[in-house]
Amino acid sequence: MRILVAIVLAFISTAALADSTGERTAGGGAPTATDVISGLYSFSRFQQGLLENSDLKGNAEVKHLAAVRAEEAVKRDKLLKQIQEAIGAEPRAGKTTPMSASLVEPENSDGPTYVRSFYAAQIPEYESAIGLLEHYLKAPDNAALAAFAREQLPTLRSQVRDAERTMADK
Repeated sequence: MRILVAIVLAFISTAALADSTGERTAGGGAPTATDVISGLYSFSRFQQGLLENSDLKGNAEVKHLAAVRAEEAVKRDKLLKQIQEAIGAEPRAGKTTPMSASLVEPENSDGPTYVRSFYAAQIPEYESAIGLLEHYLKAPDNAALAAFAREQLPTLRSQVRDAERTMADK
């Protein structure tokens, strides 16, 4: 099941990223719909990386959470793909850090060090996605994407709080 989710997420993310040029926002202004879609696809690739990394090194708790987040990313990407096609946006490929670079690799992957690094790696990614959506909502250029962003923000905020709490507890 996890492998299927990872494959579907990879397909959706890579199929949607046709244009690999350009910066996230032109001139540092408000992000456009294309910028938001690109940023959220990058976030989904990050979540897919969590799943792949946890399948190789994680304990049961980490594997389960990574699978749940990857499934959520697939659902989010399907909705984004519909918005993208409706507005004719061509998302840009963003720079992503491989998960192996952001997670420590202790000898015992069930150890608290790996679990803390697993949660710690998520926090800046969530904060980046949340910040992008909040900035976009200040001056949205697409009503459907603005509605999608308003719908996603509470979920993303809740998930980052959960990651922070869990990391602090470990």
